[in-house]
Amino acid sequence: MLSNYRRLFAVPHVLSLLVWSLIARFYTPGLMIAVTFLVEDWTGSYSLAGLVAGAFTLGMALVGPLRGRMADRGGTDTLVLVCGVVFTAGLLVLAWLPGSLWWLSLPLALGTGLFGTPANQVVRALWPRLTHGPERQAIYAAEATTQELLFVFSPILTAGVVAFAGSRWALVMLSLLGLLGAVGFALALRRAGVTGPAPAEPAAGGGPGRRRSLLRRPALVVLLVMCMLMVSGIMGVDMVIVAWSNELEAPHYVMVLASVWALGSLVGGAAVGAMRGRPHLVRRSFAAALGVVVLVPFVPPFTVLPTPLLIAPLLFLSGLAMAPMLAVVMGRLGELAPADRRAEAFGWMASALGAGGAAAGPLAGALIDGFGIAGGVVGAGVLVLAAALLSIFIPEPEPEPEPEPRGIVPAPQA
Repeated sequence: MLSNYRRLFAVPHVLSLLVWSLIARFYTPGLMIAVTFLVEDWTGSYSLAGLVAGAFTLGMALVGPLRGRMADRGGTDTLVLVCGVVFTAGLLVLAWLPGSLWWLSLPLALGTGLFGTPANQVVRALWPRLTHGPERQAIYAAEATTQELLFVFSPILTAGVVAFAGSRWALVMLSLLGLLGAVGFALALRRAGVTGPAPAEPAAGGGPGRRRSLLRRPALVVLLVMCMLMVSGIMGVDMVIVAWSNELEAPHYVMVLASVWALGSLVGGAAVGAMRGRPHLVRRSFAAALGVVVLVPFVPPFTVLPTPLLIAPLLFLSGLAMAPMLAVVMGRLGELAPADRRAEAFGWMASALGAGGAAAGPLAGALIDGFGIAGGVVGAGVLVLAAALLSIFIPEPEPEPEPEPRGIVPAPQA
């Protein structure tokens, strides 16, 4: 079962690109936690905290396609470096903003988000250039799985710093790690020699790559809307965990609950990445929706647990479907997009995810303020279920031939 992974990581530069891209986006899962604690402490409102957290993701969403087009034209190392430096500076300014000027955090978060490091869309557009066939499915699964390590360790580290040093120092820590990752990822791109534009090839399903807007492709639009709804629901659960822990004045619960949920996703992603055969988008999407909906009866006021830690086993089971769903969505987007516009396509995906994340903060915050913890979970479940329903309308692409990657000698079969 591990032959896919063995063959994959024998491909030159795949491992270093994956590792440094993950470090470059380490700040992502912890950012909402640090910002929520910081702004709620300033204002006493989860709605305002969600609004500021959402401004970061909205800024990233606004420039996703533009940065994708820039990456498709080459110079990805410079793009990553510039974004990393500016984003770090913005986080440091926010960290030391006086609480009396909290309203400045909204435009600051939006402007900083415009320079979020585009490591995810850059590296996802590279995988089809370096891998083919089963290895391509394996790398998307491996990325979705290892990304869950971020959702294990980033919340643990962020919540730990919040608990022992305060939310300002948590933002400082995330900013410096983001800068380190951006520098390392840019150097990895140079070593791999993939900073230039991708070779122009026909898109999956035929047709030239640059004659039409990607938004004129119905399958891609449906997939992007699905991504937006999906991430809104997932981030809604994250905010519920933060709010539940904060109401109990026990921020350390965030470390445990968020990490258990991410650990379940990691296990699920690792298992499906080792499997052969084409993944099934609809089945995985409905499994993820079920994983969120099943949480509803076990949160206040439906069930008042002596401690939120009792829901940890259910969170683990819920998480099992998350990385597999993300992996198949990324793989499907890579198959449907034109070969020489994949970075732009993943830029649109980043925009969809960013728009969903931007909506998740204020929406989940308003539901929690108005209806309590259960309101936040119900809202998250509805959003993920709607994403699963859309997956029914996304067609299967034509199977592609499996040529050997250019200039790469595959590892011997185990």
